[in-house]
Amino acid sequence: MNDIRTFYIDTYHDRFFSHPPAWFTMYLWLELVYHVPLSFWAVGALRRGSYCDLMWNAWRKSSSLLILGDPKVPAHLLVFAVQTALTTSTCIADYLSWSEYSNAEKIELGKLYVPYLALSVFMGVDMWTRLIKSIGGPSKAGRKKDD
Repeated sequence: MNDIRTFYIDTYHDRFFSHPPAWFTMYLWLELVYHVPLSFWAVGALRRGSYCDLMWNAWRKSSSLLILGDPKVPAHLLVFAVQTALTTSTCIADYLSWSEYSNAEKIELGKLYVPYLALSVFMGVDMWTRLIKSIGGPSKAGRKKDD
């Protein structure tokens, strides 16, 4: 495992792993304590709901299929996505400020961090949409009356 870490640091020069700031260490603990257990639970919950088949049928028929096996899935994955987007965007903002790094080195780091951010944003929007639909959309009080 140490060889992988050394290879990663030597290849990408990712200072978060060679000289991690205090907040990054906290983010690693969030990953260990929250993300890892939730990921195992979510994979099982999605598989129990045949999520992939349901998603394909929902997309193909343009129906609003909201049940993903376990009704808690969208809420948990929304929290997961928001936390992932926040921590990843923090890392991106920080490494972009590293003045001693060249633009080429920052681009290489971006190849690792930006797709992870994009995936978390996509997941967050998807889960938010599912939650809103399952709740029933905007309330009548929130809609404007036609004159």
